[in-house]
Amino acid sequence: MKTIRIGSGAGYAGDRLEPALELIEKGNIDYISFECLAERTIAIAQMAKLKDPNKGYNDLLSYRMEQVIPLAWERKVKVITNMGAANPEAAAEVCVEIARKNGISGLKIAAVLGDDVLAKLEQYQDTEVWETRRPLRELDGQVVSANVYMGSQGIVEALRQGADIVITGRVADPAIFMAPLIYEFGWSMDDWDLLGKGTVIGHLLECGGQVTGGYYGEPGKKDVPSPDRLGFPIVEVTEDGDFFVTKVAEAGGLVTPHTCTEQLIYEIHDPANYLTPDVVADFSKVTFTQEEQDKVRVAGATGKPCPQTLKVSVGYKDCFIGDGEISYGGPGCLERARLAGDIVLKRLELRRIPIDEIKVDLIGVNAVYWKTDKSYSVPDEVRLRVSARTRERSAAARIGEEVETLYTNGPAGGCGATKAVREIVSVASLLIDRDDVTPTVVLKEVE
Repeated sequence: MKTIRIGSGAGYAGDRLEPALELIEKGNIDYISFECLAERTIAIAQMAKLKDPNKGYNDLLSYRMEQVIPLAWERKVKVITNMGAANPEAAAEVCVEIARKNGISGLKIAAVLGDDVLAKLEQYQDTEVWETRRPLRELDGQVVSANVYMGSQGIVEALRQGADIVITGRVADPAIFMAPLIYEFGWSMDDWDLLGKGTVIGHLLECGGQVTGGYYGEPGKKDVPSPDRLGFPIVEVTEDGDFFVTKVAEAGGLVTPHTCTEQLIYEIHDPANYLTPDVVADFSKVTFTQEEQDKVRVAGATGKPCPQTLKVSVGYKDCFIGDGEISYGGPGCLERARLAGDIVLKRLELRRIPIDEIKVDLIGVNAVYWKTDKSYSVPDEVRLRVSARTRERSAAARIGEEVETLYTNGPAGGCGATKAVREIVSVASLLIDRDDVTPTVVLKEVE
């Protein structure tokens, strides 16, 4: 029975590269997929593309591919990634140039397009936005992007056309791992049980090191071996969808039913009805069996027909956030930090700075749990953070300025002040008809 091995090269936009190179070199894998695209990530990428039409792909694309392409070509490993973000075709051109510089000819690089549906939003102005429960036309802010979650179809077509590297924009996270299975094994796009199995494979791999212990460790309770050398996961799959999760033997981390279970329930609202563009997967009967050290057999995933609608992430210019921080230490530091926060609030009111929302945190005291009853233990040091949401960049800048002026205007002992202004691109979600979405493939060959 035919078997393939797929490795996870990344779990988020800025993930480490060394574990991916380790997988290509030592993992005996056929494919490696880099999942690098969060909802806000693509909206920010669209902003970058608006400023420069040759940009809009992942900032680390060149850094990664300069090392991945030569090694993957040598080891005959195919690469799939959503690092194309808002500009997959430009990302593909970058990879073409990297291949040429390395003297590689015959390499085929595909860009999968079709997720940008900004032009189609006009017909969905009356559609409800999930976050606001109001029609899209009432969204408060300038819309800059609209990207639909596509499924595996475009990636599969790229592989059928002979692509060695496939670069996408917005696709469902499991799709970049499931597409090789559909292509290699000839799975039907309406074999819901096989697609359900493929989706659980993709879901276990999509967050990189999380399933090998990366988000699992707790000293003395859940110890993870050599977390500084954490290895990324590998899945070995047969054509009937039977598979196990493992890692490179000498890599750090671990693979157990516990690490797999934690990743299985990550971002899952209803395990029996996990909606993806390809299938409604059912994880409710999934089982994990430890067969060997760092080898876990997974079974029990099934699936149901795919939904008629697809999720769209709409990016829009929302606001500016101004931040200011300053530290206090030694006896009385908590009281001085509280006083400093009160001073900033009164100064902003005195200057009539327009603010929609403001939060004063005492980091190490109440920043995480938002305690309001002041029943904290007395710390040796505390860092004040004041953050405010405004509609104007100039107003946001005043927040950090007022924190910085505490240096010379009291209370005593402030140090390490910082200030920043961030433009916030927020994300709104809605559904569109899948018939309005058509993936296309642009194939480039390095000569």
